[in-house]
Amino acid sequence: MPTDAQQACFEAGIKFGSLYHQFAGTPVSPASTRSLERAMAEAIENQPFCEAVTVTIHDDRVREAIDHENGYTELTGSLMDVTMRIDYEGVTVRTRMEMADGYPLMTLVAVEE
Repeated sequence: MPTDAQQACFEAGIKFGSLYHQFAGTPVSPASTRSLERAMAEAIENQPFCEAVTVTIHDDRVREAIDHENGYTELTGSLMDVTMRIDYEGVTVRTRMEMADGYPLMTLVAVEE
């Protein structure tokens, strides 16, 4: 059987997979970043054991990614940073997704028992 800490880490991975693959490709523009951030955070916070999600979509990165006259681009990991806090059976897991060497890297920041 997995330990509570292992299960908490697993739960964090599930939340990141859900967030990334559910929202990647969503049309985004500088005018819609705040509402998309809220929608993403609220959707993931509905999942069991998820206590907090912060999504930051960087307006400057969105503007730079727009390459046609329609005024929007598709959401990718390169446009956002995400933090999450998962609480499972007394274990708190803190995670982060941010760009590292051109890749949206999802990492464990802390496991607190």
